[in-house]
Amino acid sequence: MARIVKKFGGTSLGDMERMRQVARKIAESITMGDQVVVVVSAMAGMTDHLDDLCQKAVRKCNLQEYDVVMSAGEQISAGLMAILLSDMGIKAKSWLGWQIPITTDDAHGQARIKDVAARLLITDLEQGIVPVIAGYQGVDETGRVSTLGRGGSDLTAVAVAAAIKADRCDIYTDVPGVYSDDPRQVSSARKLPEISYDEMLEKASRGARVLNLAAIELARDLKIPLQVLSSFEQKTGTMVGPDAS
Repeated sequence: MARIVKKFGGTSLGDMERMRQVARKIAESITMGDQVVVVVSAMAGMTDHLDDLCQKAVRKCNLQEYDVVMSAGEQISAGLMAILLSDMGIKAKSWLGWQIPITTDDAHGQARIKDVAARLLITDLEQGIVPVIAGYQGVDETGRVSTLGRGGSDLTAVAVAAAIKADRCDIYTDVPGVYSDDPRQVSSARKLPEISYDEMLEKASRGARVLNLAAIELARDLKIPLQVLSSFEQKTGTMVGPDAS
């Protein structure tokens, strides 16, 4: 039995059918005996929609209130995923960042995680409940909702994995792993079975969008094994860790 954090991005949650596919993937892991914590992004296009609403409201938003609006997309995803899992007979519970809590600094819009309280999540796991966490969000020390910047759900997943002492953090995307080169531009690009944290950081710094840069740094610092794999294929992905052969 493994304890795994599974993070699903917006493309993986693009509509209800895709969300059902994700729920089935989670169910497969539960059936294998794994303890699973799920971290979800907002559904595809939702974050842009919420940002657009803020920009239409005023030219320059109060960042604390901006975070309240921007965090709503992940809340919807977490609630829907818990509903779908429950309907499949899997005990599940949604969690927002402030409920856990995931404590951050007060740099609203680009907050950094300071602490993840693991007690409630571990209690769920011990009771056979799948915690479904709204990614990208936390709460500052004054109790205000905060967001972690674009791609911040990856950061949530890694921080949660460290807090619950997970064996691995799986990042599900719309690609089956990390490639030697951009496969859209280089026909000979090959999927890598494994890559080091430092090599992944280099790729991210050159513009590769597979993983959030801050999330890779945190995984390296906390020694959290990552796996990048596709939500749409039943294939092994790319392991990201200390060394690659």
